[in-house]
Amino acid sequence: IRCLYSYVHTTKYMNMGRLNICFIVLISLFYISLVLGDIGTATSYNSPYTPTKCGGNRSDQFPSGNLFVAVSEGLWDNGAACGRRYRLRCLSGNNRPCKEGTIDVRVVDYCTKKPCPSTIALSSDAFAQISNSHNAKINIEYVQI
Repeated sequence: IRCLYSYVHTTKYMNMGRLNICFIVLISLFYISLVLGDIGTATSYNSPYTPTKCGGNRSDQFPSGNLFVAVSEGLWDNGAACGRRYRLRCLSGNNRPCKEGTIDVRVVDYCTKKPCPSTIALSSDAFAQISNSHNAKINIEYVQI
């Protein structure tokens, strides 16, 4: 009986250890996804947002919360970027503009300014989610999701 108790007791704690390890691995994978992102710059742009290169004048192209972006040539990929989603966060900028956290955005347009002032141009609502400064240029980390 003593051996059986020892086996059950040991197995119980071994399973808890495995559960803890799985939890740690999952959390690590989440944070690694943010670490493996690319570095770029972001600016904001204001309405009118239509027509866009991706959806023209369709209003259904814009995600809820108006968290959308226009991308520069490097991300545009001859239009294949339309509909892509990115998770991004502010890293730095003048006068400490960054807010904590990340946002998820959808590509709806191509940055038509020549040259584009940033890697990604965020809608004013999206920009306000990650930066305290309006009309600033900030450094960001982004990853396609």
